[in-house]
Amino acid sequence: MRPSTVTTEELRRMPGESVAELSEAGFFRLLRPTAYGGFAADPAVHHAAVQEIARACGSTGWAAAVLGVHPWHVALFDPRAQDDVWGADPSVLVCSSYAPTGTVTTTGDGHRLSGRWHFSSGCDHAGWALLGGLVTDGEGSPVDLRTFLVPRSAYTVDRVWDTVGLRGTGSNDLVVQDAFVPAHRSLGYRPVNALDCPGHRLNSEPLYRLPYAAVFTTTISTAMVGIAEGAYEEHVTAARERTPAGRTPAGRTPAGRTPAGRTPRAADDPFAQVRIARAASEIDAARLQLTRNTRELYAAVERGEQPAPGLRARTRRDQVLATERAVTAVDLLVESAGGGVMGAGGGVLQRAWRDLRTGRGQAANDLERALTLYGRHALGVEVHDSMV
Repeated sequence: MRPSTVTTEELRRMPGESVAELSEAGFFRLLRPTAYGGFAADPAVHHAAVQEIARACGSTGWAAAVLGVHPWHVALFDPRAQDDVWGADPSVLVCSSYAPTGTVTTTGDGHRLSGRWHFSSGCDHAGWALLGGLVTDGEGSPVDLRTFLVPRSAYTVDRVWDTVGLRGTGSNDLVVQDAFVPAHRSLGYRPVNALDCPGHRLNSEPLYRLPYAAVFTTTISTAMVGIAEGAYEEHVTAARERTPAGRTPAGRTPAGRTPAGRTPRAADDPFAQVRIARAASEIDAARLQLTRNTRELYAAVERGEQPAPGLRARTRRDQVLATERAVTAVDLLVESAGGGVMGAGGGVLQRAWRDLRTGRGQAANDLERALTLYGRHALGVEVHDSMV
């Protein structure tokens, strides 16, 4: 029997059966390089798949989106690192925790990592991890921000994830104790932002010329828009026949009075109709802007061009606003759903509300910080930020 969303929440991670089905369907191959059996696909294909998964289950959509985007990042590493990850098993999954919360010590031919990294979605199913770390000089001052590829044998998973929303993402902590990472298995943000990485020598497909921030942040927002779409569809279907408890629709609707003798339905409430219209528009605006920006970015790299700074800034702006619109849309639906939606039993709409509120706290969804970057660019002020 196919695992249900309830099962996913109870497990606090994706069921193994779901991961196996996604692998069998080819989802995790979408952004993997062709050199290792992947499709190196147009990112719009990946986003469309993420959206469909998230509509059915927010936790699965989020975790699958994150696991599915990591092959893109690994493809930028030194070819030796790519072979370390995919040489023996091209189907292996890679999780991440990019915030530099651990300690990095430079050695002659690499680095040693120790510490705890948080919020690694889908890590139970991964064989490798991408961990962020600050490299310091001899006096302890930061000189570089890098990402380190660490095998499963070098870290343990501490299952601390127990949240209200996105419960099934399994976003646990990774604990590393003095693990050695050779130099070829780390990559700084400077070459990534400059779109000039060691992996480009092996992977020449247009996909890998896209900006890091655009690929990762848009993937996160796509999952959140998918969650909102699933909630919208469920709410509208239920509202067509639901009888509002403790209130009746207005005596006159734009189409006339409720027919005599008929039990009032939530669908007859003009205020509910307005909220549904506004929610639908928020979701449409989010989806359309994300799609437009992805299409323009990919067209630029297909032409052999670097995406223009203005397009990169706009992509970041629309990404974070897509998240905000998804949250707003579901808030509007909750207003019309009645008090029962927040009952202990929950339901699709409540779960979406919890998932979106939790996902809103992810670093990529810091609204004011992202909008400031766009405003700086629009006003002619230089922007130096790894998230554009």
